[in-house]
Amino acid sequence: MNLNTDYSQRIIMQTEQVVWVDSPVAGIKRKLLERDGGEVARATSIVHYAPGSQFNLHTHELGEEIFVLEGDFQDESGSYGAGSYIKNPPGSSHSPRSINGCTLFVKLRYLAPDDSTRIVIDTTTAQWYPGLVAGLSVLPLSEFETVHTALVRWMPGTQFNPHRHFGGEEILVVQGVFEDEFGRYPAGTWLRSPHMSMHTPFSTEGCLILVKTGHLFIDKLSPQQGQQGRY
Repeated sequence: MNLNTDYSQRIIMQTEQVVWVDSPVAGIKRKLLERDGGEVARATSIVHYAPGSQFNLHTHELGEEIFVLEGDFQDESGSYGAGSYIKNPPGSSHSPRSINGCTLFVKLRYLAPDDSTRIVIDTTTAQWYPGLVAGLSVLPLSEFETVHTALVRWMPGTQFNPHRHFGGEEILVVQGVFEDEFGRYPAGTWLRSPHMSMHTPFSTEGCLILVKTGHLFIDKLSPQQGQQGRY
């Protein structure tokens, strides 16, 4: 399957309007946002586990990132409530499940082969840091070379500077309404902006966004370029 695999295009999807698709496992279904491949694929999805559902043991050859949107998620290493971020490195294995049901944002096969650190962060208790402008708070989740993943909280009325995305930017609006000169993006919106794209983001009402940058370029960027366009 090839879905939204042209990374030179800007993509905006209202995930609430995307239909659920059954996975090969009963009780587990997905909303496909992007996918390059079959059952083993480079993919971004919203995944729902019905209570008691479980995937068999499997290996993530190029890693996996998970953000728990609702409910509770488990595997052999622990239990993760809403707001948990999990990065399982390339070569890791697990049998994911949910006792009471959950909804996840999942990215597969996006990690570098040598990005070997497993990360688990409960974002509801972790320390946040001031952003680059007044009204922004940032919780870094993962950094590897030019690729950065973070939660960013915008207070109402916050305006950021115009900036260009070296290596592209991907956003999931978790709460509130995120905005730029091109439109308004309520909770549940998934946006993907290509390498070298530019905008001036703001939030009139306030919002919480999950942001990943620096992973959508073709040519290798210098570390200095990779720092640009962050909050």
